[in-house]
Amino acid sequence: MGMRRTPGIGAVLLLVLGGWLLVHSWVDGGGTEDAAQAPAQHSVRAKVVRVVDGDTIVASVDGRDEYVRYIGVDTPETVKPDTPVQCFGPRASDENHRLVEGRTVRLTFDREARDDYGRLLAYVHARGRLVNAELVRGGYARTLEIAPNTSHAPELQRLANRAARAGRGLWGAC
Repeated sequence: MGMRRTPGIGAVLLLVLGGWLLVHSWVDGGGTEDAAQAPAQHSVRAKVVRVVDGDTIVASVDGRDEYVRYIGVDTPETVKPDTPVQCFGPRASDENHRLVEGRTVRLTFDREARDDYGRLLAYVHARGRLVNAELVRGGYARTLEIAPNTSHAPELQRLANRAARAGRGLWGAC
């Protein structure tokens, strides 16, 4: 039997450091088109600075305040300019406040880092729960599948179907 060789500490540090540099250049925008492509399922911790509405927050990421748009969900509008407040929008916003306001959350990124408005795109985890899924499960949000950020699309669609069949939230009110 031959001896199996394992990577030395230098190789491990290089991989870790390389991943850290990739993540930071990606979150910072990096200045290239390729920087818009996030490593699949990378995550960071962030402090929620404020809740904007049912599917958007401002969070402190690496010391910088960032607008974060939840991936895979769409809640009725409450703050969109030139758009009236939509049915169940205030309830969705209230639920998002309840789930994340003032908390440290984990932002998990999918394939694309930012949308056309410069917002970070993320799955938001608070207290061990996927907030995006909680909003859909409770009928506070519909699903919104936009490629390439579709890692949780099947799960979110199943939750939306259940909420609709049960008449929960906006499914029973709007």
